[in-house]
Amino acid sequence: MIKPDGVQRGLVGEVIRRIEKVGFKIIAMKLHKVTMEQAEKHYAIHKGKPFYEGLLEYITSGPVVSMIVEGKEAVKITRKIVGATNPVDAEPGSIRGDYSLEIGRNIIHAADSPENAIIEYKIYFAEEEFEVYQKSDEVWIYE
Repeated sequence: MIKPDGVQRGLVGEVIRRIEKVGFKIIAMKLHKVTMEQAEKHYAIHKGKPFYEGLLEYITSGPVVSMIVEGKEAVKITRKIVGATNPVDAEPGSIRGDYSLEIGRNIIHAADSPENAIIEYKIYFAEEEFEVYQKSDEVWIYE
């Protein structure tokens, strides 16, 4: 998910470029505003923490771009492309390392496990919104 700061700063194309450049395909994507109900489900693990309310307020503050990315080791590799949650710890060349300075405005969210990816995408997408297809270059990406 490209968060409100990423959308407002015009980084949507750059983020998508990096995801596609590595060879992943996007099978679902939409620009939308996160509802409070969706935000509460997405960040339920943080309920009760001091930053929870601010997190909900921020993620619902403007449009986001949600997407489902598919490919071998998609979660693990996407996490590397995205960079550490705290931009101070993010490597140069990662999205957060290149474009963010603060943890509360770190451009993008990526699931931390395949299991959480499934939980999260079900908050934002119905399965009929997936576009399952084969890219012509997959033969050159995967052995």
